[in-house]
Amino acid sequence: MKHRNMRTAVRVGVLPAGIAVALAPAFAFAQDSGKDATTLDKIEVTGSRIRSSDIETQQPVISLSRADIQRQGFTSVADIVQNISAAGSPAISRADALSSGEETGGQYVDLRNLGPERTLVLIDGKRMGITSGGYSDLASIPTSIVERVEVLTDGASAIYGSDAIAGVINIITRKNFEGAEASAYLGQYGQGDGTRQVYNFLLGSAGDRSAVALGVEYSKEEPVLAKDRAFSASGMGPSHPVPDVYQGRYRANGWSATTQKGRLIDGDAVSWTVNPDGDPRNFADFHVTDPLNDYANTNQQMFVQTGLERTSLFANGRFDLTDSVHFKADALYTHRETLQQIAGYPFQSAAYGTPLAADSYFNPIGEEADFLRRTWEVPRQTLSELTTFRFTGGFEGSFDIADKPWDWDVSYLYNQNKGVKTGTGNLFLPRVADAVGPSFLGSDGVVHCGAPGAVIDGCIPWNPLAAYGMSAPGSLSSDAALRDYLFPTSHGTSDTDTTVYSANLSGVLATLPAGDLSLATGFEHRRERALYSPDAMDQSGLTTDLAGASTSGSYSLDEVYLELLVPVLSDLPGAKELTLDVAGRYSDYSTFGDTVNGKFGLKWKPTDDLLVRGTYATGFRAPTVSDLYGGTSDTFDNLTDPCDSSFGSAKSNADVAARCAADGIPSTFRQEASGGVPATGPGTQTNYTYLSGSNPNLMPETSQSYTFGVVWSPSFVEGLNMSLDWWKIRIDDVIAAETVTSILNQCYVLGIDASCDRFERAGGTSKNVLKRYQVIDATRTLINGGYQETAGYDFAVSYRLPETSIGQFKIDWKSTYVDYLEYKRDNEAVTPVEQLNGWADDGGANFRLRSNLGLAWTYGDWSANWNMRYYSGVKEACAYDESCDEPDFVSPYTRALEVRNVGSNTFHDMQVAYRTPWNATVAVGANNVFDHEGPIMYSKPDSSFVYNGGFDIGRFWYLKYQQSF
Repeated sequence: MKHRNMRTAVRVGVLPAGIAVALAPAFAFAQDSGKDATTLDKIEVTGSRIRSSDIETQQPVISLSRADIQRQGFTSVADIVQNISAAGSPAISRADALSSGEETGGQYVDLRNLGPERTLVLIDGKRMGITSGGYSDLASIPTSIVERVEVLTDGASAIYGSDAIAGVINIITRKNFEGAEASAYLGQYGQGDGTRQVYNFLLGSAGDRSAVALGVEYSKEEPVLAKDRAFSASGMGPSHPVPDVYQGRYRANGWSATTQKGRLIDGDAVSWTVNPDGDPRNFADFHVTDPLNDYANTNQQMFVQTGLERTSLFANGRFDLTDSVHFKADALYTHRETLQQIAGYPFQSAAYGTPLAADSYFNPIGEEADFLRRTWEVPRQTLSELTTFRFTGGFEGSFDIADKPWDWDVSYLYNQNKGVKTGTGNLFLPRVADAVGPSFLGSDGVVHCGAPGAVIDGCIPWNPLAAYGMSAPGSLSSDAALRDYLFPTSHGTSDTDTTVYSANLSGVLATLPAGDLSLATGFEHRRERALYSPDAMDQSGLTTDLAGASTSGSYSLDEVYLELLVPVLSDLPGAKELTLDVAGRYSDYSTFGDTVNGKFGLKWKPTDDLLVRGTYATGFRAPTVSDLYGGTSDTFDNLTDPCDSSFGSAKSNADVAARCAADGIPSTFRQEASGGVPATGPGTQTNYTYLSGSNPNLMPETSQSYTFGVVWSPSFVEGLNMSLDWWKIRIDDVIAAETVTSILNQCYVLGIDASCDRFERAGGTSKNVLKRYQVIDATRTLINGGYQETAGYDFAVSYRLPETSIGQFKIDWKSTYVDYLEYKRDNEAVTPVEQLNGWADDGGANFRLRSNLGLAWTYGDWSANWNMRYYSGVKEACAYDESCDEPDFVSPYTRALEVRNVGSNTFHDMQVAYRTPWNATVAVGANNVFDHEGPIMYSKPDSSFVYNGGFDIGRFWYLKYQQSF
């Protein structure tokens, strides 16, 4: 094979070690190719369409080689990428058990904490399929297919189009594989749960004119129950426990209570619960409900880590039609299942207008009564299945014009994601109404719905006052047919398609004194189609599940781009190299119209040891199908009511207290949480649903990004590479829906009168004092409003020490320091900017500093590595007085707000591996070696628990075996 060139040497020394190691095989192959052994193959590095033998670029690229990946104990591509320092909090962590919607069950990566929809994911330089909301599920990619992962931490819309605002993740798959390879992985937490197993097999053949590879992978990760971890065993952590399920003489897990109609004490409606061994039909066997003993500890039924199962088949092939024309194709099939579980539904008859009828056989008071019953017998589960089929195929080749090399390719891409969500544990309201309506004991000794002579066919009567575990007529615990009757299975479906036709051309226009003037240009036609349809019962609002309408729509676009690599100076004093990279992209969308985006890059080498680089780029993110055509849906928001007397701003801010009082809200007001109980802290899930919806008139987000950095590889210290990059990203016209908390803060904390009309509170006459003045209604649609801006520094050091008699040592240290991260949610001039950097809330944790330090050792067939993952401390709003170490904290956004400081955390990982004489590798390791447990975080960042969803939940041991043939 003839390898074009090209230059006779490549300056790998100034590259970050990860890139140099990852790309070294490509150059070694070129250098060993017979008569052209001194020439180098041209390759395409993420961030540029121009193929070059010089892999130094104007922008920072983090590269994880296959060896880097295998040295880690993580089994998913998402987990691997999530651990780079530039990654933000997980978008939907596996500890976020209460999350819902189309994306739930997948794994997504969020660079720079700007949102996963602003990080473009590629497979071999081509777009990955997305959900209707623009999320790319990395859990659908098998790790055995990955050769390396390149992460561009810079905006790249001029090169790749929409979504590449925060950066680009390019997953390069294995090709030209020769032989066979099988591997097995088995791991488990030290607590004996969360078992993970991965098995894969790869078979390939590569010849002079063709290559083909086939592979299969199966992986399964068992869920972990929240009750099996101290931090998640109760709602607000071990310092504020809910009585344990096994404590006390009686524990009604699915606690039942009745509010006796008209009986009031001090204006409060009295709640009653049946005695442990009592008769739920005899009111004498009831006692006044005790919140400490009769309420359910919902965390006892929840998963702190969801289960995951994935089966993948993949194939790729290459065939040389001629010496200069090749056909390439690859296909991927993945079926992924994720299981979530939360506690049984907290059913409130008053909320649905289904009281226990006065003439129900089970009514102990003989008059209509409201009741509250958590259906503990049937936990709510959601099985999220996603089937991905991906195919790419096309032709590529090369030719010469005036002895100048050119490369071309035309390709077709089709990616389909089909999802099914199967839900259980929600009640069907029409059947509930019949089941708690009139009923009687028939002559057959069976209780029937209705009245004698007017029996309701098919109905099974329910006694909601029979507590969990009771064996009595109408009891959920003892009647399987009743459970089947009240709890139907729901099925929601999704179907998204990405279709791309593209053509690219790159080559050398002319040879200038400083080098080759290179060009890349191309055309792309893309179509995105998406459908998400919740179950018909859920859409109609006939179940206790969240109501939502279908999302359906599509859009198409045409794009052309042009990129120029211009050598300016070369081999001069103070300018060993000076190169400019200029790119532009024109995009024409069927929805909002057209947009033009550009990039300017500079690479300057004053000496052989020093590289100075910088870029300026504009970018955009087009509205997704869900943004434009999503139906209105109900959401149970996590919110903080500033008027709450326990943890709201009114507690410490006189102005807020005055505004709340002006609304008639008493100083003793308490926010109501899910289950009809007082909220135990900020960011608590509400007991009421609010509406959110799309906006067909949305325009794209726009962005500007800047980078400037230096790379130093001193020639007098062989193997040492250091880099420091400053970056800044600003996004305008952000597509977002405001949170209910934000709307409330604008009204009461900031005093914006217009915001006070955007929500509705209940009146003050309810029999239940807790329900008075609650926020019962709020509607939010998506808008183009405000901006997001962040800036910081990336620092990297890698050093491969000289080989010694005891082996080879290598140090790899990467850190990201965020200088600021701010967000303005709307276009109102009076609305202050939120400073998110160094803060944690229910939307995530924004660490000021993340740092990863890796130490590797090799000696013959033995190797070992030790990695440290560091997260700096954060601030969060106080939930309890005893935890507040900054009670007088004041900021322009929060005004007066009691603050709690949460300390930094470091997790340690290790692995030891041995290469056997029979061509196998055995590795044993542990993630979180010291079983470090992160601190309690009452803000619940990326989690349904008082714990950061991105932190390890225990020490995880694993064993890997890989056999090559």
